[in-house]
Amino acid sequence: MHSRRDVRSGFRRDPVDDAVLARVLEAAHAAPSVGFSQPWDFLVLRDRAVRERVHAHVAAAREAYAASLPAARAAAFRDVKVEAILDAPLNIAVTCDPTRGGRHVLGRHTQPRTAQYSVVGAVQNLWLAARAEGLGVGWVSFGDERALAALLGLPPHLDLVAYLCVGHVDAFPDEPELATAGWARRRPLRWAVHHDTYGRRGLPGEEPMDLLAETVAAIGPADAAARTAAAERLDRMTKPRGALGKVEDLAVTLAGIAGTCPPPVPEPAAVAVFAADHGVHAQGVTPWPQEVTAQMVANFLAGGAVVNAFARRLGVEVCVVDVGVAAPLDPAPGLLPRRIADGTADLATGPALTREQARAAVEVGIETARDLVTAGNRCLVTGDMGIANTTAAAALISAFTGAEPGEVTGRGTGVDDATLAHKTAVVAAALARHRPDPADPLGVLAAVGGLEHAALAGFALAGAALRVPVLLDGVNAGAAALAAAAFAPDARAYWVAGHRSAEPGHTRALAHLHLDPLLDLGMRLGEGTGALLALPVLQSAAQALQDVATFDAAGVTDKTS
Repeated sequence: MHSRRDVRSGFRRDPVDDAVLARVLEAAHAAPSVGFSQPWDFLVLRDRAVRERVHAHVAAAREAYAASLPAARAAAFRDVKVEAILDAPLNIAVTCDPTRGGRHVLGRHTQPRTAQYSVVGAVQNLWLAARAEGLGVGWVSFGDERALAALLGLPPHLDLVAYLCVGHVDAFPDEPELATAGWARRRPLRWAVHHDTYGRRGLPGEEPMDLLAETVAAIGPADAAARTAAAERLDRMTKPRGALGKVEDLAVTLAGIAGTCPPPVPEPAAVAVFAADHGVHAQGVTPWPQEVTAQMVANFLAGGAVVNAFARRLGVEVCVVDVGVAAPLDPAPGLLPRRIADGTADLATGPALTREQARAAVEVGIETARDLVTAGNRCLVTGDMGIANTTAAAALISAFTGAEPGEVTGRGTGVDDATLAHKTAVVAAALARHRPDPADPLGVLAAVGGLEHAALAGFALAGAALRVPVLLDGVNAGAAALAAAAFAPDARAYWVAGHRSAEPGHTRALAHLHLDPLLDLGMRLGEGTGALLALPVLQSAAQALQDVATFDAAGVTDKTS
């Protein structure tokens, strides 16, 4: 089972013996099925003309999919072989007849899709039996199901569940081809095993793991040897020493994060926009109505926000995470429904969150980072959306840095002087009421934070644990990073400040974190926009370490010491 692979390359031309194929199909036919209905059929395809028609349809579907991807993912995808329709000596189409067995198939009445599930079990049996026989199998997952069914002449009541390429291969790779190509990573089993309640993870025999504690425990210092190697290589590159200024510091940072010199270019990248509402909105700290949060989420998903424009230009995926929007949201591509609560409580009158809610939001951030990294992303970018969230951010920054509320409370969405004074007073009163302890970051998040701040903290922690650079955006990311640093000080070595926000609290947060921003453009939008503009600088620093020749290699005379 561990050696079974989805094989797309390396097929030999020699035919598959009929007796071997019969054994493989017998194994598939032995699969369990709903009500013993056996809803599968196997169409063995050797005819070259039929397979050429299928190949042409799949190639068009593949290119349409590539065109829909962010540029960086599209480039990576076009380098990945996704089918072997003409390379393998035969193909097998596995179909499902959801009517087989008549009206009274046990289990199908209340679970109509169980016929298709049964066929998937047959496909898995086929795959495992083929591996035992030394045959490779590749599942073709591109193409319109009904169009392919028509190309194969299937009756209209049949579903095409799987189109498989089958044949002998020279060797089975040690890892799945998509993993070796860098497209995706394998999730550890212990992330996927839950006990009694979803979210209580751990292997059998283990105590359920504490996701936050495990993430923090996985964070260690950046690799000092890789940092040293990067600094030495920069000095030997064909340029005056130090001529790239902060870009050289950034290159050293990336080497330390990756643990190697030169480090990989941090692409593809994904920006996660964590969205939530705030009970403190009731205090009149902003003139914008609360429903704008949900409206902007819809705008993100429709591709109409500034973050979408910047991301499209840079080839970055935008992922929107509903961690606490007050209004209901319709399912949509790109939306992760991870709502902990319908916004926070009013931090001016009581704790914004319970400790349990704050922890759950941190875990949402951890899980989001894990999923994006296992999906193949090599850089995580923070984004946020939440009307009134700069009020909570100011309270967090004051709590963690000790700065006075008046030093760190800004105009947010552009409030006037009177509203700014009122907003500052609300922050001051909340801090006086709660007296949050900066040594208890979960308690600070619960007292005065937002659900998106807690999720951003988890996101930043998980990036550090996975040794992936995290590009921080503005004041809300800075506030969340302060909480994350209180959980794990070493995590700061894995973060890069994309820009300096015009919000005064952000400067104080960056100073406390000892992070020097790459850009200073007077921005205060949020969404991940400032960090995205800094992404090319981040990627160029790694590219320079990879590509620029040293004096010795280029035959260029170095200056005399």
